Formats: sequence, C-alpha cells, structure tokens
Amino acid sequence: MLKRNIGIICRFNERELKNLKKAVQKSGLSQEAFIRSRINSRAPKAPPFDYGSIVPKLNAIGKSINQIAACANATGVFLADAYEENRMAFKKITEEILENTKEPRESESVKDD
Repeated sequence: MLKRNIGIICRFNERELKNLKKAVQKSGLSQEAFIRSRINSRAPKAPPFDYGSIVPKLNAIGKSINQIAACANATGVFLADAYEENRMAFKKITEEILENTKEPRESESVKDD
C-alpha cells in the first residue's frame, strides 16, 4: 500500500494559482492527484463534457423509475407513459455520453493568461 506521509509547502503567485485551479477543475481530479500526475509525467485528460450536470439527471431518472416500480409492486398498476418518458430521457443521456466519449481526446495543457 502506498503511504503518502510527506507534506510539501509550495507557494504560488496569483496567476500561477489561478492556472493551477483551472487545470485541476478541467481534469476532474483532486488538486493533490493532479499535481502527482504532473510530477509523474502523466498529463491528465480533461473530461470530454460536463459530467457534473449529467449525474443529477441520471439520479432523477433512477428515482422516477424506482417510484414507478414501487407503485407497480404495491398496486399492480404499471405507469407505462411515465416509464416510457424516463426510458427516453435515459436513452438521450446515454447517447450524449457515448457521442462525447467516442474519440479519445488529447491532454490539454494550461496556458498562462
């Protein structure tokens, strides 16, 4: 197991810190993981699109389908229209994910502003 018990203090000017935060945000990694990846010569790839906006949509669809299943289980009534609406929303999101992840993207370097 890898132990990381050595801390390093590193000072930045405002521009450098801004660039670091921008690069960390694009990478989707924690600041520590981002810096370690750069030290180890592995430039992290920026996510191809905003995963953060998709997760709540998928959670909402999952909750709706769970409620439809619970209703069907409790009452014997299947809400086909509600199910179809959620199925189509899920299909649209999965197509968006697939479209944005087909081609691997080059690592983006952060340039000074």
